Amino acid sequence: MPAATYVSVLVRAHLRDLAPLPKAELMALKRSVAELGAIGRNLNQLTRLAHHQPGHGGSAMGTFHLDRSGAIWDLTSYARRGPGQRDRLSPAEVALIARTVRHTPEVMVKVTGGGGANTSHGVNAHFDYIGRRGDLEIETDDGERLSGRGVGRHLIHDWDLDLDEDRERPDLFATNRRASPKLVHKLIFSMPAGTPPKKVLAAVRDFAREEFGLQHRYAMVLHTDEPHPHVHVVVKAVSEAGVRLNIHKATLRHWRQEFARHLREHGVEANATERSVRGQSRAPKLDSIFRAAQRGESSHIAARVREVARELKAGLLDGSGAAPLKQTRREVVSGWSAIRDRLLVDGQHQLAEEVRRFVNQMPPPRTEKAWLAQALIELSRQGRSKDRPPVR
Repeated sequence: MPAATYVSVLVRAHLRDLAPLPKAELMALKRSVAELGAIGRNLNQLTRLAHHQPGHGGSAMGTFHLDRSGAIWDLTSYARRGPGQRDRLSPAEVALIARTVRHTPEVMVKVTGGGGANTSHGVNAHFDYIGRRGDLEIETDDGERLSGRGVGRHLIHDWDLDLDEDRERPDLFATNRRASPKLVHKLIFSMPAGTPPKKVLAAVRDFAREEFGLQHRYAMVLHTDEPHPHVHVVVKAVSEAGVRLNIHKATLRHWRQEFARHLREHGVEANATERSVRGQSRAPKLDSIFRAAQRGESSHIAARVREVARELKAGLLDGSGAAPLKQTRREVVSGWSAIRDRLLVDGQHQLAEEVRRFVNQMPPPRTEKAWLAQALIELSRQGRSKDRPPVR
């Protein structure tokens, strides 16, 4: 544990045991903790950079991006360059290509909704849920492991969420009242079935320490009641220095990459790439869609299914939404072709052949409507086969 982290933990522990302090003194102490947090984070970043310098065996290039900016590999940009302008692939890039074409398990990082993040009551209910009402241990950023009823209330008080809620509560007499901002962000880090749960937890612990440590308070709990091990993480939305954490698409992309990196450091094969790079379009959860439509739980879903069924019956299925997907696929294939050419130039013939097979095996790009249409056709075929008399 870095020295600044250790001191910060001691200060927090001391604050919990003190008699109530005047507000000014309490805020001054909290500012000191925030400053220690900034020092600790800087130390973490410097240590990480040192490990990623050439000659240290680390990899500063852990993602698919050839302009080195940290986003998912821009295959189209690489393909647009002439053969003489394409960079030699680094060992880290070659490793990433190999992971992708060999279908290394992809990590999942998700921000959950459903409300409950805007009030202390909702936050307490969420802690109750992820802690299975006291049966599971909740691990905090201070290294504490808490269980039993009342953990949620303890953390709400320790994180000053009740004070934040009072401070953010809108004026009852205001004419343009906005919804209260989030007190916490609720995250899930998940891996496919068969991944060692303890290693998933260890990777999330390392991830949270680097991303949130000494800035945003956080707590986590491992769930193994489903085939895929996953960790629930609750992060205080406002840092100890008063800075609000806003989560964007780029944030989630970065978090996926970092989660995958930490898993690999714990010996777990993990990858973080975009669906389009893998030749996948987002397939809807067809079973749940049809069940919801049959139960009448969603008028929107039911109307969507009826619309597709009518278009199929009339032979007029609207495929206009497929054009952007097809264009993206063309760009992705062009990018992979450029990568294959570069691998051949670099003498990586086996991997180049794997890239060729990977591209050839990509499923055709489909819109949600196309997925629904295909599912309805399959259901219709199954129904006809059941009604058909047995062949003698």
